[in-house]
Amino acid sequence: MEGFSKRFQQQVNFLIELDKLKSVLRRTILSHETRLENSGEHSWHVTVVALMFQEYADEAVDILKVMKMLLVHDVVEIDAGDVYIYDKEGNEGKVEREREAAERIFGLLPEDQRDELRALWEEFEAKETAEAKYAGACDRIIPLLHNYYAKGHSWKEHGVQKSDVYEINQVIELGSKSLWEAAKQVIDDSVKMGYLAAEKK
Repeated sequence: MEGFSKRFQQQVNFLIELDKLKSVLRRTILSHETRLENSGEHSWHVTVVALMFQEYADEAVDILKVMKMLLVHDVVEIDAGDVYIYDKEGNEGKVEREREAAERIFGLLPEDQRDELRALWEEFEAKETAEAKYAGACDRIIPLLHNYYAKGHSWKEHGVQKSDVYEINQVIELGSKSLWEAAKQVIDDSVKMGYLAAEKK
């Protein structure tokens, strides 16, 4: 666009590219209706989760950094798509696809912002810092709650069983033992309510 600086145009290009995240459908349906959640909605929701549940983080965290991390953690899905967390075959090659996506999408930004947001994305993926561990816990607990309040819709649809849910979501414990205790209760209650299979039939 004429009259805009190169920096501003790069920022606009990135923001318009992010609009595509609203078209990336996840496997989880919304808790109050039957349509699928999109990745843009998930990114917003999990950021609010982090704000609400901060008191349950095992270590003190920079909540602004956590929120930034969560706002950009799934932008790679614009190119790489969303792979269902319980789909082992679909997750093969995911790391490589997402790294290529990160290179392109963050590369739309001015250099300083590109480096900052790419570093936050890398930190989230590594799950080594207190912020990344807590962000990862939030990222896992909200789909778990979605599944519970949607009466196990996506679990049933994909034949997920209790051991799968325990295995995939145990990462919650890295950032919050309190949230992991709550998650285990949700999983056990889901089995009791018939939302989740105790074992594959």
